[in-house]
Amino acid sequence: MLNTLAINNYRSIRELVIPLTRLNLITGPNGSGKSNIYRALRLLASTAQDGIIAPLAREGGLNSVVWAGPEDRSGRMRRGEIPVQHRAKGTPASRLKLGFAGEEFGYAVSMGLVTPAGNEDRDTPSSFALDPEFKRESIWAGPVLRPASLLVDRDGSVVRRRLDQGWDVLTHQLPRYESLFSEVGRDKLSPEVFSVREAIRGWRFYDHFRVDADSLARQQQIGTRTLVLDHDGRDLAAAWQTIREIGDREALDEAVNDAFPGAWVEIESQPGGFFYLRFHQEGLLRPLGAAELSDGTLRYLLLCAALLTPRPPELMVLNEPEASLHPDLTMALGRLIRRAARNSQLWVVSHSTRLAAALEEDEDCNPIILEKVFSETTIPGQHLPDRPAWSWADGKK
Repeated sequence: MLNTLAINNYRSIRELVIPLTRLNLITGPNGSGKSNIYRALRLLASTAQDGIIAPLAREGGLNSVVWAGPEDRSGRMRRGEIPVQHRAKGTPASRLKLGFAGEEFGYAVSMGLVTPAGNEDRDTPSSFALDPEFKRESIWAGPVLRPASLLVDRDGSVVRRRLDQGWDVLTHQLPRYESLFSEVGRDKLSPEVFSVREAIRGWRFYDHFRVDADSLARQQQIGTRTLVLDHDGRDLAAAWQTIREIGDREALDEAVNDAFPGAWVEIESQPGGFFYLRFHQEGLLRPLGAAELSDGTLRYLLLCAALLTPRPPELMVLNEPEASLHPDLTMALGRLIRRAARNSQLWVVSHSTRLAAALEEDEDCNPIILEKVFSETTIPGQHLPDRPAWSWADGKK
């Protein structure tokens, strides 16, 4: 389980260190930075998956995502007594830093634009000068990075690993456009790198299931055993049947009945191996197919399949799960999320005060209320002594 998330210089987030529990609820007014926390966590996950350069490019590149506010945020500037000091023209973007700490390991990454040192091994400059470089990566044991707890350290192209008698250099030639996780599978395999990479790869993100008329969740699909619902919900029927056969069938039935009293779901197997979802409801003479369901009903069934997975992940993140749901379903969704939090660490980003109230009935719920002050996302009332202990590899806290 993650205990801490740290974000530095990402969009509206100048510096946040967030304490985490088993069930975490991110709320706040529109524009307060909820989506930025969600995107920062997805970006952090991409270091261990498909790489970070493409996701950053889709956001406009590193210069577009780093903190754009003033370095000087004094009280006099906030009160308008002195003008805002803009970054001088031609000044490179600040480094983007992301990290987390868990019960066993912590990981942090620092990225910046290509520097002359990054091209020192080439005769001509690279055409990819806007691609971010990995400046520093660190893996440590325990909740806080300290010199004594550091296990793997990447500085530029050099990756070293702590041994009993000192440090072993794993490589001097790691490309600066690749994470140290790309070293996994090579001859000098670090078990710490492997463990952290696999933990991050197990995180699941569900963000706005497609429920429109052309959604794949509404169509027949070839049925195969599906332990994890796809991020877009295309394999809903197969995932549902998998839970019924090898997962918590009773919990699945209870979740449907909780939201739609007297209703139940049947998975119909058709010729050719196709599966199709049928929704039975009191008062109807025939079941409704997935193509006939309302957007809210279909989204709720998708959330049931995601949250009651027979293979619970270490971390699951839901972005605005209440979207398209009728308010009457909110309490049932809250109970469903609280049940899933018994087996996985849950992050929920939500606008809904009803869903927040439902989740806060759990004594382990960690409500994180954001606000934006002087264009900066903050946690009201959190001061430096109140936030979790955190240190980056450069020694900054």
